[in-house]
Amino acid sequence: MKNHKRIILVGTGGAGKDYARKKFADRGFKYAVSYTTRPPRVSEVDGKDYFFLTPEQAVKMIEFGEFYEWVEFNGWVYGTSVEQFENDDVFIMTPTGLSHLSPEDRATSLVIFFDIDEEVRRQRMLARSMPGDSVDRRLEADRKDFENFTDYDVKITNCDF
Repeated sequence: MKNHKRIILVGTGGAGKDYARKKFADRGFKYAVSYTTRPPRVSEVDGKDYFFLTPEQAVKMIEFGEFYEWVEFNGWVYGTSVEQFENDDVFIMTPTGLSHLSPEDRATSLVIFFDIDEEVRRQRMLARSMPGDSVDRRLEADRKDFENFTDYDVKITNCDF
């Protein structure tokens, strides 16, 4: 794998990862659209926000080694393909997904952690459609997922970044 540098955005639901990735894309960085088995939200577009997969499609990608990293979060699979990881610039990952990076790839990645107040995130999530999920379930899952998370280079705590 070539020595490719990347920006990896990590944060809880409603922390601003999508907002930040759009800002990077506006400045010419190539965003790696993640794969997921999660149902799309009302405003999401397949191939732009996520590549929406059936669980069977995700299993095949896992079996054929097509993912560089993948995780199961809240009962859904999320992943980044090997091709994306080798060629794209900006990624959104969970702490577990980030832990799957090789030491060499982690060393050439800038990890930005969005650590935004839970009440701000709750309000943001209440304002969006979340099929098959609830705000409270997502907040609880994030608490567990981000417990003791320290593998970042930059931490943003200002919700108006």
